[in-house]
Amino acid sequence: MAHEACELAGLARGAVPIGEHELCPDGTARSPGSVLADAVLVLRAAHRFFEAAAVSERLGGASWQVIGDVLGVEAQSARARFAAAESCFREELRSPEEALVTHAVDGGGWWRAYTAGNPLEAAHDLDDWVLRHEDGDGDLGTAPVSGGLTPISESGGMEGS
Repeated sequence: MAHEACELAGLARGAVPIGEHELCPDGTARSPGSVLADAVLVLRAAHRFFEAAAVSERLGGASWQVIGDVLGVEAQSARARFAAAESCFREELRSPEEALVTHAVDGGGWWRAYTAGNPLEAAHDLDDWVLRHEDGDGDLGTAPVSGGLTPISESGGMEGS
């Protein structure tokens, strides 16, 4: 979930600056559709973050009822929306090597596969990202992501990564 938030933040942050080369003298875009295309990338990243947040809640023990209540839907609707993503993530935790091969072929979710196989290294990468982008968020410490994780003995992974 943290990685999806990182990706979303990077895409949204990239949409803030407006370079002189991007606008015509009248203020219109030099490349019609480019702003909308960037917004589509942000929206897709937001959907991935949303799904990852639901999976994270499930891994943390939240029931479908709790997730449904937060979303304002029935538990069955929440389960229908997120059960496949949860199942896929749990499978990746059980077989990170297979997930790496699968995602190398389809191009999606490579970070989840990497995280499943290298949870501590992935968490440290996210620690570095947070510290580089710290904006007066208070004392985050030296391990703002990895410091909050605990090992999961049965899967070898790390909770929350």
